[in-house]
Amino acid sequence: MTASATKECPIAPSNNNRTALPQYRDHSRGWRDNHYVYPVISRRSRGLSIGVNLNPDAACNFDCVYCQVDRSKTPKVRDVDLGRLRDELGAMIDFAVTGRLFEDEAFSTVPKDLRRVNDIAFSGDGEPTTCKVFAESIELAARLKGEANLADVKLVLITDACYLTKPAAERGLRIMDANSGEIWAKLDAGTQTYYEAVNRPNYPLQHVIDNIIAAASVRPIVIQSMFLRLDGTAPSEPELDAYVGRLHEILQAGGKISDVQVYTVARAPAEAFVTPLAAAEVDAIVSLIEARTGLSAKPFYGTA
Repeated sequence: MTASATKECPIAPSNNNRTALPQYRDHSRGWRDNHYVYPVISRRSRGLSIGVNLNPDAACNFDCVYCQVDRSKTPKVRDVDLGRLRDELGAMIDFAVTGRLFEDEAFSTVPKDLRRVNDIAFSGDGEPTTCKVFAESIELAARLKGEANLADVKLVLITDACYLTKPAAERGLRIMDANSGEIWAKLDAGTQTYYEAVNRPNYPLQHVIDNIIAAASVRPIVIQSMFLRLDGTAPSEPELDAYVGRLHEILQAGGKISDVQVYTVARAPAEAFVTPLAAAEVDAIVSLIEARTGLSAKPFYGTA
């Protein structure tokens, strides 16, 4: 999963004049002395996203070439302490709702229309559903946002979809369903070969597709897809055709897709051979998806 970075990579031009917002390019997981909770301004969230890092140990099923997690560092903590998570998340919700967050230097330039709490997002330095207390963490977040009168604020799970059919994960998903939950499932490839090149996974692509189908058969989900250049080369036409074919496979199996997020590299990735697509290339993929599937697709050019 994507994570913190302070360096910048080349940013593709955008038709959104807010691409230059520094908060879009810094999604640091480090917030003061917190272990798990951090604030993020993201175009995909269209406002303040309160991040919850359930993987301080950086455990993940993937080792994506565009990931910014430095797994060479010794983690400050490895497990999730629910008591500390409760304290951090409760304090951050209060900090955001009262507006004190935007008095902080790092957030003082955020435009007023982006200062609303849009979601509580489970992402962080790895795959959230690998966390031993995943369902309990979802339940905690649902309770805290309810106590803060934020019933309409979404609970977002950003996932590689490898564990969505595990019993503990399904329990967490049911809690999300009852509390304005939304799954953002990663799908970056159409073929096994390209999937291995981009995601460097420990599960086959069909496993991911099957898990997406299982989750999307119960509730509509969002597909989030990263498109990029590998050694200067953009995804080929046959690869994009195969990707669209995977979307059809999900739909034909009864899966419901509410939206497809088409985005490219925004912050300096782990691998130097990874670079972003141009805005026109992102737009072309959006048009391809919409024309071939009838789904809604949204472009995100150089920001997350």
